[in-house]
Amino acid sequence: MPHKTFFAFILPSLIAMVLFIALPIVSVIVQSFHVEHGRVLVQVESCQPFGGCTTETRVDTAAMAELRAEAPMGQFNGFGTYLNRGHLAVNEIGAILSSNTGFGDVVSRIYNLPFYKALSFTLVFCFVVTPLAMALGFAIALAVNALPKPTKGPVIFFSLLPMIITPLIGSLILYWMIQPNGIVGATLQNLFDNPNLSLRQSPMLTWLSLLFYGVWTNAPFSFVVFYAGLQTVPGDTLESAMIDGASRWERIRYVIIPHLAPLATFVALVQLMDNFRVFEPIVGFSAEANATSLSWMIFNDLSGDAQLFGSAGATSVLTIIGVIILLTPVLIRTWREFNHKVV
Repeated sequence: MPHKTFFAFILPSLIAMVLFIALPIVSVIVQSFHVEHGRVLVQVESCQPFGGCTTETRVDTAAMAELRAEAPMGQFNGFGTYLNRGHLAVNEIGAILSSNTGFGDVVSRIYNLPFYKALSFTLVFCFVVTPLAMALGFAIALAVNALPKPTKGPVIFFSLLPMIITPLIGSLILYWMIQPNGIVGATLQNLFDNPNLSLRQSPMLTWLSLLFYGVWTNAPFSFVVFYAGLQTVPGDTLESAMIDGASRWERIRYVIIPHLAPLATFVALVQLMDNFRVFEPIVGFSAEANATSLSWMIFNDLSGDAQLFGSAGATSVLTIIGVIILLTPVLIRTWREFNHKVV
C-alpha cells in the first residue's frame, strides 16, 4: 500500500487516539505532579447580644476561590505524591527495612501500606484468573466443538451469559449468592455444619470469592476466541493424526494447541490488561476491608467530598506503568515470533 494511502486510511484512528487517549494521559500525568490547595483559615469573632464574643476558626472561601482561580490544578508537588505513604511509601519502606524482626515482619508491614496492599491483590488477580480463565475457556471450546450441531447454539448462549451480564450486576448476583441466606452461603454452612460461616469475614475466603468471580466472567471471552480458532484447524492434519494412531489428548497437544498458540497470546494480552484494572467485583462484593485494587484506589480518591485529583493521577500513572511492565514480555515474544515468520 502506498504511504499516502496508508496514512489517509489510519488518520481518523490516529486523531481519535490522540484526542481520547494520548491527551487525557498527558493531562493525568501533569495532574499527578500537583496537590490540592491547603485550606486558608481565618479567625472570626462572633458576638451575641447577651452571650459575649467567641472566636471561631473558619475556611476563608474568598481566599480559597482566589487560589483556585490562580492555580486550578493545585500546588506543584513534583514526585512528592508518588513517594508519600499512600503510594510508593519510600520513607516508610526504608524504616521497615532498617528495623524489623524478620522477613515475615517486613512482608506484613509492607502489605499493610495502602498501595502495596492494592498492588498485591491486583497481581494475584491477574496471575491466577488469567491462566485459569484461559484454561476453562479452552476446555469449554473443546467440549462445545464436539457436541452435535443442534445442541451447540443453546450451549454457546448459556456459556456466554457471564460475559453478557454487566460486570457490576454479575458481581452483585454472586455477592447475594454467597450471603448467609444465599444459595451458596447456606449450602456451605450446611456442608461444614457451621451456621456462622461467612465468605466475607475472612480475607482468604473473600479473595477466593473474587478470584472465582474473575474466572467465571473471563472464561467466556477465552471460549469465544478459542472456539472460533478451532473452526480453522486443518481437518486433513487431524485425520492424518488419527490414522497414525494419535489419541484425542495427543491430537489436542500436538495439533490443536500449536495451531491456537497465536490466539492464546492475544487472549492473554487482553485479559491481563482487563484483570489489572479489576474494580467492579470489589465494589459489588463490598470487599474493601479485605481486598483493594489500584483501580479501587483511584475511585476512592475521587469519591467523597474531598476529591484528591493529584493522588488519583499518581495512582493512574503507576497503573499504566504496571500494565506496560506486565505486557512487555508478551509483546516481546509476539514481536520475535513475527520477525521469525517474516524471515
